[in-house]
Amino acid sequence: MSMRRFSLNQWTTKRWSVAEAIDGCVRHGVEAIGLWRQDVARQGLEQSAKLVRDAGLRVSSLCRGGFLTSGSPESLDDNRRAIDEAAALEAACLVMVVGGLPGVVPDEPLGGPGQGVDRDLAGARERVAEALAVLAPYAAERGVRLALEPLHPMYCADRAVLSTLGQALDLAEPYPAGQVGVVVDTFHVWWDPQVFDQIARAGDRIASYQVCDFLHPLPANVLLGRGVMGDGVIDFAPLTEAVTAAGYTGDIEVEIFNADVWAADPDEVLARVKARFGELVAR
Repeated sequence: MSMRRFSLNQWTTKRWSVAEAIDGCVRHGVEAIGLWRQDVARQGLEQSAKLVRDAGLRVSSLCRGGFLTSGSPESLDDNRRAIDEAAALEAACLVMVVGGLPGVVPDEPLGGPGQGVDRDLAGARERVAEALAVLAPYAAERGVRLALEPLHPMYCADRAVLSTLGQALDLAEPYPAGQVGVVVDTFHVWWDPQVFDQIARAGDRIASYQVCDFLHPLPANVLLGRGVMGDGVIDFAPLTEAVTAAGYTGDIEVEIFNADVWAADPDEVLARVKARFGELVAR
């Protein structure tokens, strides 16, 4: 596997702005980058698109759309904006993190039975399907591929009511593969006993392959439990082989949320993750 498929997800080097991350990619010989909407907005959408084009980079993904479980018009409007941004950036896909139970706020404790949490998990998943029926045609008209990302079950309450690749594929199946695909993220799927069968089932629906390690023990903030490949418990070779056998030939993003990684010098981080990628993912 070629190192040319290595993509830097911008939040692996979170201290870098869009401009700084693009410059870092150029200096380190990286040909693709995954961008985040809030950072693109800070840089400016038009300027971000120009910086990417001028540097000759590919945008492997834009993160993120989603948070669809409220069923609100505001959520749909925000996702339409995300689709428009992905189109302007010519991103390979718009990553969709579908959202948790309405009323559950990420990283905030529950206040008791009167807090207003909607505990209807099946209903939340149904609203995701309903929103997708609205957004998928809008995205198709703009040449944007939606990529449903299942998250590890520990995030089901607050970030994603899709917990397995199989669930994501069930939602994607009514649509053409080029219109709605899925994300295979090693952190989120490595534990699933059905993962290899579901990767094979996914086939050309794989819109993004993201890699990082699953640390043990996890930190108190489990969102930051993503480690540099080799620092955790994931065996990358079988997952990469399965994704390759399924026909995926796109960029492979290294996406790491980790306080120590974020505090380190971004140039050193990029050099380290490239080396580990070559040793453990692209071997």
